Amino acid sequence: MEIRTTRSKATFAAPFRLPEVAEVLPAGTYDIETDEQIIEGNEHTVFVRMATLLRVDSGGTSRTITISPDSLAAALQNDRLPGPPR
Repeated sequence: MEIRTTRSKATFAAPFRLPEVAEVLPAGTYDIETDEQIIEGNEHTVFVRMATLLRVDSGGTSRTITISPDSLAAALQNDRLPGPPR
């Protein structure tokens, strides 16, 4: 099984929430890793998402949390709206 990992960053202007995390996360830029399994066929190569990971650095420690790409997209969309964290 071959895995492809893509790295990106997500920047939040305000504190935000994700369903997978109990606490409110502070504003800032976060590293995102997406792991995809590569399935090769005769005519097509397909990439199937296996995991989306968010790296959270705080107080000199770091942790990696598996998140839903949909909840990340929703949090980024909410970050563009005025008001308190949702």
